[in-house]
Amino acid sequence: MKIIQLFNDEKAVSPVIGVILMVAITVILAAVIGAFVLNLGQGLQQTAPQASFGFDYTDTNVTITHESGDSIDAERLTTTGLAVDPVNWDGHNGLTGTVSAGTSAEFNNTQNWQGETVRVVWESADGSSSATLSRSTAPTVN
Repeated sequence: MKIIQLFNDEKAVSPVIGVILMVAITVILAAVIGAFVLNLGQGLQQTAPQASFGFDYTDTNVTITHESGDSIDAERLTTTGLAVDPVNWDGHNGLTGTVSAGTSAEFNNTQNWQGETVRVVWESADGSSSATLSRSTAPTVN
């Protein structure tokens, strides 16, 4: 075995490492450019508001009250779980504008409650995302 030749060998692995690094940089650059071209980050700024709602049930009605949290445009809110489903808050019983702490809306189920899950749902302005802000289980009324 030629030990001196082993230590004096000028051949290195650097060309292989250089090619691997160039390929990796090219792939990362293509991914970043592709994300901008396809506008993949468009919905990141549309986060759901944080709000708490209270539910008060009668035989066929539910009154939903915004108790605390962010003010929300009425046109972004709907109520689901009713016999007529969903019901938009905007224009419902004269409600328009902003829903803030203390604002209430009354919804008629048109029939007695049978343990339905009633939800307050927020939807983004462009319709690309939605979130359930609050939910409640209705009582069973005979």
